[in-house]
Amino acid sequence: MDKKVYIKTYGCQMNVYDSLRMKDVLAPHGYSETESVEDADLVILNTCHIREKASEKVYSELGRIRERKDELARNGKQMMIGVAGCVAQAEGAEMMRRAPYIDMVFGPQSYHHLPEMLTKAARAAGGVVELDFPEVQKFDFLPDATHSDGASAFVSVQEGCDKFCTFCVVPYTRGAEYSRPVEAVEREVRQHVGRGVVEITLLGQNVNAYHGEDGLGEVWSLGRLIRHLARIDGLERIRYTTSHPRDMDDALIAAHGDVAKLMPYLHLPIQSGSDKILKAMNRKHKASDYLAIIEKLRAARPDLALSSDFIVGFPGESEADFQATLRLVESVHYAQAYSFKYSPRPGTPAALIDDQLNEEVKAERLARLQDVLNAQQTAFNRSTIGRTLPVLIEKPGKYSGQTIGKSPYLQSVIVEHAEHLIGQLVDVHISQGHANSLRGELIQPDNYQTPPLITQTGSLHVQGKASA
Repeated sequence: MDKKVYIKTYGCQMNVYDSLRMKDVLAPHGYSETESVEDADLVILNTCHIREKASEKVYSELGRIRERKDELARNGKQMMIGVAGCVAQAEGAEMMRRAPYIDMVFGPQSYHHLPEMLTKAARAAGGVVELDFPEVQKFDFLPDATHSDGASAFVSVQEGCDKFCTFCVVPYTRGAEYSRPVEAVEREVRQHVGRGVVEITLLGQNVNAYHGEDGLGEVWSLGRLIRHLARIDGLERIRYTTSHPRDMDDALIAAHGDVAKLMPYLHLPIQSGSDKILKAMNRKHKASDYLAIIEKLRAARPDLALSSDFIVGFPGESEADFQATLRLVESVHYAQAYSFKYSPRPGTPAALIDDQLNEEVKAERLARLQDVLNAQQTAFNRSTIGRTLPVLIEKPGKYSGQTIGKSPYLQSVIVEHAEHLIGQLVDVHISQGHANSLRGELIQPDNYQTPPLITQTGSLHVQGKASA
């Protein structure tokens, strides 16, 4: 009998990738995706621990799902509930105590065991909990990737983190750094390209720490991997995220100048412009190191657009420290950035620092920083007016006749009358630049042909974005 699974995904692109792979794991066992909790036999919340009060948002969602589970039970039907991801990894035992109606709690390294967990949960009186970090990586057990999001796809190449920034839970929820073998990455990319995908984003908590082995036991860097993947016919665009400044080596910087398929957009988080705060965060680089990397990158690829993450109000941050962040932002000039107020994460060293700032100070500083960042983003978007950019048409827009595409710089581009070009790269003349999007017109629209069918199944329900 066909069964339905509903997956709600919170947070980072890695969680989006994991949710897609959960669908791959469940498909041979009779599960197809539904976009409605009402129709689901299995509901999975794939959680993220980065945002403030993340666990409370999960419990709130679980309360609503429980009502549907109880309603079905009164009618003699069963719904299974699973909680996955980083909140599950960090708070699994407490989660089962607070919400005993959950059937499964499992961390990011355990979802390849989903069929076995479902069987155990169906037979057990209590819930199933899997939170171990296995010696053998989950990637060795996952089936071939069969799900992608239209013409673009995520491919996980690196997972985990050894950096231990004092504000971050990732080393405790994702484990130590691990890089997939070159052959496994290439095989997955080729599978996506074979289904019509033209853009791949390589994922990792510290993706530029990639050190996967080839078939001869030689260790490859991310730069070498990108050069290799760029040779695949049909693959037109390569991106990667999220990077750490400590792992931005010369080979990767050179790839930005040499590999045409590597998009001229880089997300490189710094978090603060103050050396004092960077040290307290255990980032192990200075602001000057970061700026030197930016200088090298722009020398290699002058049109490179940059994005970053910033945490405002870290414990001990003075007004002088905050001013250092503003100066760095003015120096770099970002095309896009994510900025947050610091909020303590249980179990992290920063949560134990005495010198916590009050919320009013953090909110005021965040507003000032976002004013600058938003102005820079708008200015960058407007700088593309009059240019012709290759745009990947991805989906219908909000209004009839509109489509939404993606520029090389990861900007949303609204194009009229291009529904028949979804999944295709087209030249677009940019006529308008706004705070969060561009508008443009097709160049020689009659020259484009309808692209081949792209195989995809359903869609994901995504909330938020995680910083690194």
